[in-house]
Amino acid sequence: MKKQQRILILSNHFITLYNFRKELIKRLVEDGHIVFISMPKSKDNSFFSDLGCKIIDTHVDRRGVNPIKDIELIINYIKIMKNVKPDIIFSYTIKPNIYGSIASSLTGNKQINNITGTGDTFLKKNIVSIVVKILYKLSIKNSYKVFFQNKGDRDFFVENNMVKDNFAMLPGSGVNLEEFTFTSLQFTGEMNFIFIGRIMEVKGIEEYLKCAKVIKHKYPNTNFYVAGFVEEEKYKAIIEDYHDKGIINYIGFQKNIKTWIQRCHCTILPSHGGEGVPNVLLESSAMGRICIASKINGSRDVIEDGVTGYLFEAGNAEDLINKVEKLLSIDKEAIKQMGYAGRKRVEKEFDRKIVIDTYLKEVYGT
Repeated sequence: MKKQQRILILSNHFITLYNFRKELIKRLVEDGHIVFISMPKSKDNSFFSDLGCKIIDTHVDRRGVNPIKDIELIINYIKIMKNVKPDIIFSYTIKPNIYGSIASSLTGNKQINNITGTGDTFLKKNIVSIVVKILYKLSIKNSYKVFFQNKGDRDFFVENNMVKDNFAMLPGSGVNLEEFTFTSLQFTGEMNFIFIGRIMEVKGIEEYLKCAKVIKHKYPNTNFYVAGFVEEEKYKAIIEDYHDKGIINYIGFQKNIKTWIQRCHCTILPSHGGEGVPNVLLESSAMGRICIASKINGSRDVIEDGVTGYLFEAGNAEDLINKVEKLLSIDKEAIKQMGYAGRKRVEKEFDRKIVIDTYLKEVYGT
């Protein structure tokens, strides 16, 4: 019997923890550890308390840049760590990583960060990106370990002296291959494409809409779905207009995205950058769907260009249109083979069990 440990998890949202970490948390509880989860209050948090976790309601202003609130978060994390006395801390996303690491260095706790992507923080050189770089240098450099999800992020952090030699690689958050099962592509005379994600400029929604407009006009037997919250107000009217005109089919945020991936032939992720390893690509590939994505860190790790899908130049709608036309030009059997190759790739490299085993090694010190 291995020693029971007190494990503290720092998160900024229930849904990301549920979608990408629930298997790990369940395993930790099953192994007899006491698991504490610090995250914002939500009615959904009962899922983890029902598993046996102890929930600590913690306000995290995910997108805000208010220094007073951020200092309050550090103080809150220090209090939590002193009360919980964890043997090990796991953190995900930017604020739990940075402010959790500052707190754990002050309390002398062992923390493992997971860089799940950098969002749009470093896409532009501005005061925010400079401040965040400084904060990373002050925080995760002192962490016990830092996990990176793609080589591009790793190299960027190393080159900018934001991390020491305390890092390792993970295959993203991995994908649950039993939940996202392979399903054969069906051809009924129409080709279905889907965008899954928050509707905002940095996610490439403008390129997707331009692509849908051109392709739908040229190939009427195509359908373009958009799934996700409208994050930026300026796109509300545009999305409604495109939906009303039949250029896209806006289906909003979907709790069960699997059914929509299954009815589509191809998932398009036109993100401008800042992804870890995009889960939407892993989940779509696991189900045997072709993926078309921009040539950015993370997406390049998942898609084998011309084999499991296509890569296009980020921010270039014309290049995206060309790749969609390329897919439409090949025969059904070739499309099926691409989908099958995508499934095989994630089975080999991105199984979530690989991620769980890596974390368990840190817990047990093996």
